[in-house]
Amino acid sequence: MRLIPSSNDDATDRQLRLLIGLVVVLALGAAGLNVWYAVASSLPLPNPVLLLLIYAGSVTANRFKVYVRFGSSKNATTWNEIPVLVGLVLLPGPWVVLLTAASLATVKIWTRVAPHKAVFSVAKEVLAVSAAGTVLTLVGQPQPTAGAVILAYLAFWLVDELLFHPVIALASRTGPIKAFRQDLGGRVLTNLVRLVTVVYIIEVVLSDANLLLLGFVPLLVACLYLWQSSRLRTREERSSWRQLADITDELSSVDLNHVLCVAATQGARLFSADEVEIDLTSSGLDRVVRANAGGVTFDGPGPRKYDDPTATTADLETRDRSYRAGLLVLGFYGKVKLTEFEQYKLKTFASAVCTAIRNASAYAELQRLNEQNAFDAAHDPLTGLANRRELYERADAYFAGHTEDGLVALLLIDLNHFKEVNDTLGHGAGDEVLRTVAHRLGSAAAPGDLVARLGGDEFAVLLVNLLTPALATHRAEQMLTALEGSLEVEGMQITVEAAGGIALAPGSGGVNELMRRADIAMYQAKRGGQRTATYAHAQDTADVDRLMLGGELHRAVAEHEFVVDFQPIVDLGSGEVISAEALARWQHPEHGYLTPMQFLETVERSGQLSAFADAVLDQALSAAEIWREASFDLPVAVNVSPRSLLDPRFPATVLARLERHGTPADRLVLELAETLTISQLDVVGRALNELREAGVRLALDDFGTGVSPLSVLSHIPVNQLKIDQGFVGTVETSSEAAAVIRSTVDLARSLHLTVIAEGVESEPQRHALWELGCVAGQGHLFARPMSSARLLGTLQRGSGGRPGALAAPLHDVGAVVRMQRRRSPGSGRTLPHLPA
Repeated sequence: MRLIPSSNDDATDRQLRLLIGLVVVLALGAAGLNVWYAVASSLPLPNPVLLLLIYAGSVTANRFKVYVRFGSSKNATTWNEIPVLVGLVLLPGPWVVLLTAASLATVKIWTRVAPHKAVFSVAKEVLAVSAAGTVLTLVGQPQPTAGAVILAYLAFWLVDELLFHPVIALASRTGPIKAFRQDLGGRVLTNLVRLVTVVYIIEVVLSDANLLLLGFVPLLVACLYLWQSSRLRTREERSSWRQLADITDELSSVDLNHVLCVAATQGARLFSADEVEIDLTSSGLDRVVRANAGGVTFDGPGPRKYDDPTATTADLETRDRSYRAGLLVLGFYGKVKLTEFEQYKLKTFASAVCTAIRNASAYAELQRLNEQNAFDAAHDPLTGLANRRELYERADAYFAGHTEDGLVALLLIDLNHFKEVNDTLGHGAGDEVLRTVAHRLGSAAAPGDLVARLGGDEFAVLLVNLLTPALATHRAEQMLTALEGSLEVEGMQITVEAAGGIALAPGSGGVNELMRRADIAMYQAKRGGQRTATYAHAQDTADVDRLMLGGELHRAVAEHEFVVDFQPIVDLGSGEVISAEALARWQHPEHGYLTPMQFLETVERSGQLSAFADAVLDQALSAAEIWREASFDLPVAVNVSPRSLLDPRFPATVLARLERHGTPADRLVLELAETLTISQLDVVGRALNELREAGVRLALDDFGTGVSPLSVLSHIPVNQLKIDQGFVGTVETSSEAAAVIRSTVDLARSLHLTVIAEGVESEPQRHALWELGCVAGQGHLFARPMSSARLLGTLQRGSGGRPGALAAPLHDVGAVVRMQRRRSPGSGRTLPHLPA
């Protein structure tokens, strides 16, 4: 993870650069003054041997530091003041400044210190030595005394402190006073020891009489040094234990990531390590976390960075060694050997980290088990889909009003002939089929839909956020289409077939009623050989009134109770009537005016279908004959049941009726339901080809709600596509509905077909359909279904003084450019105009 510095950090960095730059400028000035003084005073070249000794002594004092570890902290002590002050006593100041700068630069280059740090160190040393040399020159003439040396050392120390601590304060983001007071007592004592040593050495150099003290002073210095070291060690140990206790408290977390981050970063601070590495590989988890005091630098799979025998390591295990989490590694850029106290502290820290890891891992496992139990309670163990309980809870949430906007529907899916798979290939193959079906349904589901397995080979999909009921059928068809591809089981290719029942959420009855309705629709689809069926109250076998209609059909046909109304189909651009659709009605003496939805299934099962279809066709052709005699030569469209097409006598009956009424075959349009199954298409294809060759035109009704359009169009050479009114009703507000209509128009254009929109209710809908390329439509905007005589009167009256027109044109004459008429290849039929 890369941290982006804040604006405050940027400001601090600028201040730090400015301060270092100021020190460098002052050092350059001091060096220049020393050079000028040397030139102006004509200083002679000192003894080269003495120069070499001072240079070598300064290099040695800066390179080979005395490291003292108090607790786990490394404190470096240099003795560069000794060669500096000895050189100032024996040599002119400018030479000592130059020698010090050269020796320190040599050491920084030798140890490959960062350039900006090296420049600052050299500049600071030049200023400190210049200050000491100036003081010694002013108060140490003609012969340097002990007092002069002390004052020069104090000047050296003061300048070093004033330059060093402000820079450290800015670099560490702490206050300068706090940085100066940090370990002030220890620095004072250490400098006193150095001062005594410097004075002693200079006295030895200047006076051989002082050689008597040669044995006493080093002993005194060593005692002072050991006393100070012991004092610092005790204080650092106490501070270290307090820090360890604070870190242990911070490790008390149930989040494993937090535990590892704290352990690695705080471990680096606690042991003054350059990096800390935690390796969890031995616990079965391929994970390595590496961090320094600033934060985590790596978190991922191994291997470790510090994987060598010299690395400082500790096993992450409890005190009783009953649990081992991994390995803790302290990374140092140099060789470091921990003291006995540090090793004990490292072992204690590793034990605390191990305990925290175990607690966090146990909590994570408990959370995983709880989540797994909750998942298992709501999902099917074989397929991973939601189970019946989860489906009911989601549906109950809808009925309680806790869902998003839009309609909700239930799609109930049952696989066809699944028992044959189990019986033939075994239950293992059957389970594989069920898992594949579950995967395909899950992939085809829209966002927010819930796919569930209810048991056996029965699945359900809760369809949510539907803008219109027609979209439920559209989504259901998409999901069942996803099941069509074959799959290989036990070396055999198996094709999955299924039937689906769709039910919109009822106003009352809850999820149980929704499930019952979807079940009824599903079995209706199976009985009719359809892929999907939508629940309708008239098709509900629980409706007693529907059962009574079956015994009355013979009387209805004999007494001509079936009548036909006509709804005009209008050119959307001009408003002129271009054809009419015949709509059958049953004028029942007791139940009143019944629509095909209420009686058609009963007719299909009663054996009266042939007589019913012939009566509707006869009335439709009679009406078209009357209109033609009145100078309105309009094609008439008649709906055809799939069961009628299965009758081999049907084509001959249609052609006989056309001949009896003297109606050209191309003035009759047979509307086919898109809910025809693929198996039905193969059977009815012969009948449809016979009718089409005779000139009868074919239309695909309710387009977009049945099986795959390309599957239908590849079997039936239709002339027209009729868009379902569910899409038309939301064309202004639903981008999904508009996309379906647009794709239908594009498909029709590529196949040279006419597109008719059903259910046009308003002028905005008319305009929207026209802009999408739809050429014709029908609906209450133009006229409701009416008798043939009334339709003739309506045509004669017209609209705006235009007979045959039911609406004003959308554009003035000549404002719309239309394509020329063209013929469909191989059909011999003339296609209607399409808007450019």
